Amino acid sequence: MEKEDIVPTIIDTVPAEILEVTFPNGLKVELGNELTPTQVKDEPSIKWNTDSSTLYTVVMIDPDAPSRLNQSSGQVLHWLVGNVGGNDIKSGQLIAKYISSAPREKTGLHRYIYLIYKQHGFIDYSESEISCLNQRLKWNVRNFAKKYNLGQPIAGNFYQAQYDEYVPIIHSRIRK
Repeated sequence: MEKEDIVPTIIDTVPAEILEVTFPNGLKVELGNELTPTQVKDEPSIKWNTDSSTLYTVVMIDPDAPSRLNQSSGQVLHWLVGNVGGNDIKSGQLIAKYISSAPREKTGLHRYIYLIYKQHGFIDYSESEISCLNQRLKWNVRNFAKKYNLGQPIAGNFYQAQYDEYVPIIHSRIRK
């Protein structure tokens, strides 16, 4: 994460645990491996060491919009689930549904970062204003973590992706 400038640009420290991220097609996220938007189009399963009595927040972002050299659109929120009991994502509160990687053509590799935050208790995300498309742009995971007193992520992982022929399909679904 340091080599790819995730630490300290996006988060302050490298999480203690590597998050296991597996897509339905069997592909895994492996600390910066390159996957295509076609390969990651479906919501993955994720696993980390959990305490069954603890709640967690799951975040996925792309900090490279519109490109890694020009991040003027800020971080893009791709997935956010709060109040997750253990590894059971379905038990959590879906705040922003999963949107696959969708980098624009000729923008190079984008980093797609998954982070797990340990909550100090139940968080009322009902006031959250981030579920609509416009608020997914210029999002900031550090500010979000500070707002909800989440501290540093306890687990994380990331992959890289660039444009492929599936991206226009993703963009057409986002606009609906």
